[in-house]
Amino acid sequence: MRDAKKLFIRTYGCQMNVYDSERMAEALAESGYVTTDSPEDADLILLNTCHIREKAAEKIYSELGRYKGLKAARPDLRIGVAGCVAQAEGEEIMRRQPMVDLVVGPQSYHRLPELTARAESGGKAIDTDFPEEDKFEKLAGPRRARRGPTAFLTVQEGCDKFCAFCVVPYTRGMEVSRPPAQVMAEARELVERGVREITLLGQNVNAYHGAGEDGDWPLARLIGELAKIDGLERIRFTTSHPNDMDDGLIAAFAECEKLMPYLHLPVQSGSDRILKAMNRRHTAADYVALIGRIRAARPDILLSGDFIVGFPGETEEDFARTMALVEEVNYGQAYSFKYSPRPGTPAAERDQVEEAVKSERLARLQELLDAQQQAAQKAMVGREVSVLFEKPGRMAGQMVGKSQYLHAVHVTDPSVRAGEIRAVRITASAPNSLAGEVI
Repeated sequence: MRDAKKLFIRTYGCQMNVYDSERMAEALAESGYVTTDSPEDADLILLNTCHIREKAAEKIYSELGRYKGLKAARPDLRIGVAGCVAQAEGEEIMRRQPMVDLVVGPQSYHRLPELTARAESGGKAIDTDFPEEDKFEKLAGPRRARRGPTAFLTVQEGCDKFCAFCVVPYTRGMEVSRPPAQVMAEARELVERGVREITLLGQNVNAYHGAGEDGDWPLARLIGELAKIDGLERIRFTTSHPNDMDDGLIAAFAECEKLMPYLHLPVQSGSDRILKAMNRRHTAADYVALIGRIRAARPDILLSGDFIVGFPGETEEDFARTMALVEEVNYGQAYSFKYSPRPGTPAAERDQVEEAVKSERLARLQELLDAQQQAAQKAMVGREVSVLFEKPGRMAGQMVGKSQYLHAVHVTDPSVRAGEIRAVRITASAPNSLAGEVI
C-alpha cells in the first residue's frame, strides 16, 4: 500500500488565513494528503500568504528561494502559493519562480484538489478568479477528528469600504456573508469535535448580513443563535469597522453571556484630516462616542485597536491627535504599524512621510500603548477571571489558556485539563501574560 502523500502548509498573516489553511488541508485530505510539520518530508509545500504587511511579496519570494534545494533534489516535489499575494501577483509568481507549480487565490481554494492533480501530472496550475460558486459549499464534508477547545470560523469575507491604504477589496473581493444555516451547521460540527470557544472571522465581520430564510441576519442575531448551541461556551468576533457597530451588536455585549467582553475596533488615526484622507468615513469624535456607548453596555470590556503611523500627509499635529485619542480611550491592547505603500491603492501614489519620522512616531505611540497594556494587566492582579485552558505550558504541571478578556493566563495545577473552564485568581502580571491560581 502506498504511503500517504504529505502536505506542509506555512501560514502568514491574519486569523482568516489560519482558518483557510485548515480548510485547504481538509480539502486536500480528500486527495490523500496528510499534514506534516517538516517541508523536507513534504510532497506538496503550500505557502498561504498575506498581502497586508510591508514587502509581503518579497518575503514570499525569499521563502520560496529556501526551497530550491529541496526541489532540485526531488523534482516530483510540488510547490504552491495561495492567499492574497497569490491573488495580487498571479502569473508573476510563476515567472519569477519557475519552480512554483500552482498558484491559487483565496476565493478558489476549494479547487485545490483539481489544481494539485494538474500539477502532479506535470502541468502548471493557476486560479485567481472570483468564482460564482460558494467555496464553502464546495469544500469537503463533515470533519470528525477531535480538536482543541478554540476555533476560528469565517462568516464574512471581503470589504466594501475601500480605505485608501488597504488591498483587501482587491485581493479578497467585495463583502460576502455566508448563509446563517451554513455557519450554524459548521459551528455545531466544531462543538461536536470538542470546541468550546469560537471566534467569528471577517475582514469586516460586523458588516455580516447572511441571507436566512426569513431575511438577512445581522451579526447580533447570528451571535444570539450561536449562543443557543449546547456546549459552545464562548463567542468572539474580529475584525470590525466602527461604521458597522450597530445598536443590536452593542446591546449583545450587555445581553449575551457567551459573548466575551473583548472588542478589537480599529480607528487607525486620531486626526480627522487623516481619517478623511484614509477614506474611513468617520471622525475621531464619532469613534470616541461609539466607545462610550459600548462601555456603557459592557463596562468591563477590554478594547483593542489598530493604528497606522506616518500615513501620507501626516503632520506632527495629526500624530498628536492620535496620541490624544489613545490617552482618552485607554486601550487594553493595540497594534501599531508604520504606513507602507500597497501597489494599486490610492495612498501609494501620494507624497510619503520620511521613514525616520515614521519610526520616531511609531516608537512614541508604542511606548504609550505598551504602558496602557501593562496597566490593564496589572489591574487584573487579585481579580477572579474565567479561563478556558487550551494546552500545557512550558513547565511541568503548567496549563495555559485565555481569560474572558483574551489575556493569556497560566497556572501550575495538575488537576487542570485542556478544554476546561475554571475560575482563576490572578496573582502576577508578566509582559505578555498573567499568572494565577485555580480557585
